[in-house]
Amino acid sequence: MKVIIEEIKPVMDTVFNHLHENPEVSWREYKTTEYLKEFLECRGFQVQLFGDCTGLVVEVGEGSPCVALRADMDALWQEVDGKFQANHSCGHDAHMTMGVGAMLLLQKAGHPKKGKLKFIFQPAEEKGTGALKMIEHGVLDDVDYLYGVHLRPIQEIRDGEASAAIYHGAARFVTGEIIGEDAHGARPHLGQNAIEIGASFIHEIKNIHLDPMVPHTAKMTKFHAGSDSGNIIPGKASFSLDLRAQTNEVINALGEKIETITEYLSKLYGVKISLETKANVAAAEVDDEAQHFLEKAIVDVLGAGRLKEPIVTSGGEDFHFYTLKKPNIKATMLGLGCDLKPGLHHPDMTFNREAIYSGMEILAKAVMATLEKEE
Repeated sequence: MKVIIEEIKPVMDTVFNHLHENPEVSWREYKTTEYLKEFLECRGFQVQLFGDCTGLVVEVGEGSPCVALRADMDALWQEVDGKFQANHSCGHDAHMTMGVGAMLLLQKAGHPKKGKLKFIFQPAEEKGTGALKMIEHGVLDDVDYLYGVHLRPIQEIRDGEASAAIYHGAARFVTGEIIGEDAHGARPHLGQNAIEIGASFIHEIKNIHLDPMVPHTAKMTKFHAGSDSGNIIPGKASFSLDLRAQTNEVINALGEKIETITEYLSKLYGVKISLETKANVAAAEVDDEAQHFLEKAIVDVLGAGRLKEPIVTSGGEDFHFYTLKKPNIKATMLGLGCDLKPGLHHPDMTFNREAIYSGMEILAKAVMATLEKEE
């Protein structure tokens, strides 16, 4: 397989460079979708698109088992050198490249000889809603095994090392509004002070107590109230909450606590407080069998000493909605060391691009081992 990798390296360099230089944000990956479609169709793959969203799916072979590989597509919107722009600072350009590379490796190796391969290029991971859209379209209905990949920062794992599982935490992003009446600064009894209500909200959040053995946090990340008039007590405000927990059970309990606090403060102050969940990312559910196949592939490609323990991170990933919504799917995610620094989502993030070739070989071999197990 390493001979094939050397053959396709120039092509894969071109793919990565194009994706890296043409980032697109969630649900707007139009040109990315078109580029991948044209590239894959030129190499004999049949591509399925969606009428109501970006992204694409490729199926090769038929029958069972169905082994799938998922790569996320979207970039972040952030300030880079003083200018806001789309930026691939989470490594999705590398993930797509590894997905395409694994497809070419498997194609040249003549796989699948039995069963079906499915390659999912998923939009909107950063919004936490792309996986749910793929589930809605039935993309995962026939999938038995599912593999994903994510570059990991140097704080977690070194270049040339890899893990066969990433235990992401659950995350929930909530926006809210306090809807009361403004009042004159000299007559506070005629209205409600949204700033004081916000302060009470923060105080109550800090009093949430859940299982101390499960890491979890809740915090207010935005609060806006008032205007240029300093003698008006603002009755309205908008805010954002960031909830995180290492298990799906605790994130749900955290959400229930927030709803209880909202109802309490609404009654206490006599105002309406509305909440809206903008994104909700599930915690990881890793399958032992899928992890085993990925471990074998890592050892085969990198060596036994380069296989590291599963990574536990408070970061979120909507990949885990696939197993949460489809419990029959056996899934895990490759954590790839690549000298990534200063960190994920940093506007100046860089990594060793040579790791892409190790990643695509690991993924291809894990898929092959999964298919061969079923023979």
